[in-house]
Amino acid sequence: MSSQRVPIAPQRVDAPLTQSATFLVVTATKKPDSISTIRSTLAGLESLAKNVSIRDLSAQFACTVGIGHDIWDELTKLPRPAELHPFREVKGAKHTAISTPGDLLFHIRSERRDLCFEFERQLMDQLGDAVSVVDETVGFRYFDVRDLLGFVDGTANPVGPSVPASVLVAEEDHYIVVQKYTHDLPGWKVLSTEQQEKIIGRTKIDNIELDDAESGQRSHKTLNTIEDEDGNERDILRDNMPFGSPGSAEFGTYFIGYTRHLWVIEKMLERMFVGDPPGLHDRILDFSKPLTGTTFFAPSASLLASLDSD
Repeated sequence: MSSQRVPIAPQRVDAPLTQSATFLVVTATKKPDSISTIRSTLAGLESLAKNVSIRDLSAQFACTVGIGHDIWDELTKLPRPAELHPFREVKGAKHTAISTPGDLLFHIRSERRDLCFEFERQLMDQLGDAVSVVDETVGFRYFDVRDLLGFVDGTANPVGPSVPASVLVAEEDHYIVVQKYTHDLPGWKVLSTEQQEKIIGRTKIDNIELDDAESGQRSHKTLNTIEDEDGNERDILRDNMPFGSPGSAEFGTYFIGYTRHLWVIEKMLERMFVGDPPGLHDRILDFSKPLTGTTFFAPSASLLASLDSD
């Protein structure tokens, strides 16, 4: 493929939160033609998306692709993005943000579950045995954008003109972090509403921000508020979704964060798992366990389309 820089057309990382989403993480297999198959599939992704989305143009179908550190060089033959590296494990005194494999992320979303299903079916038909599935999670919107703990999720998301400033400015500025958390709902339900609100940092019913403690234990909201050295708050774009199965007693949240600067999410995780001050971890982790942790870079749609070029 050509290493010549192509005009930038961003992927739709700012697509609206929909009723349904599929989070698909795969790794490349060692078969001789795996990389070429992946290249051709990614290059044709826009056509595949059009083929599915045309069935219902009102369903807000979108798919964002993330490429992991381990496959970047072989797949693109382009300089690696400055902050792209494998997910860094964060080990606190009690909880650990684990690192898990992942070469490609497909964040598929739509107002209709069947469109997500059909796109993934056609996508996997094209990828075939070039990839192995690491994780496949189907998420859904829960009432008024709440998580399964009962709180509104994503309140701090940037909106309007703030979205480009947070995630969309340039080709080298699209990083993605994903983590799959399962919840101990029986343990969470033992807590009073007031105790839950102190942990989250917001009221449960009307989502009003609470004042945090001036010292000592910080709320989840405060630990996830990151400022740079100049005191400017750094936003990320979250597209978190609940997932689960009451029949198998599985309840969780799939965290997916888009950011211009990977260090912002890494700092959030450090504050959550290590604590701020150290030793006082985010108490939501006593009820939410991370099963995965992977970092990706979302290249421009133009770069994806050029992957199959000579």
